[in-house]
Amino acid sequence: MSYNDPIGDLFTRIRNAQQASHAVTRTPASKLRARILDVLVEEGFIRGYKEAKSEAGHNEFVVELKYYEGRGVIQTIKRVSTPGRRVYSKVNDLPRVQNGLGLSILSTPQGVMADYKARAANVGGEILGQIF
Repeated sequence: MSYNDPIGDLFTRIRNAQQASHAVTRTPASKLRARILDVLVEEGFIRGYKEAKSEAGHNEFVVELKYYEGRGVIQTIKRVSTPGRRVYSKVNDLPRVQNGLGLSILSTPQGVMADYKARAANVGGEILGQIF
């Protein structure tokens, strides 16, 4: 399957699986997706993930979704910077998601991290997505 936006694909797979109340979802493996999933695990939005082989022999991640009282922990997950419209932000201009209740995932020179960690490290970067 060919697609142009692997991060958007990851977010869509997570969103669709949670709406269908699935316990796990699968997504193709890549280093960038692994870093994004690491941030989601650190912040408590998903239980975890592990790498596995697909039936076709490709590497993929099996993502364990997290629920609280029957509802998905992730209420909204959306892509901000797309391949056609990149969105960059300086550290002083980083938006606060839901007054700090949500978070933005950034790709910075120091790696992929949550917005509050980017503020603490005093780095800006590309805003990949927002979650709350």
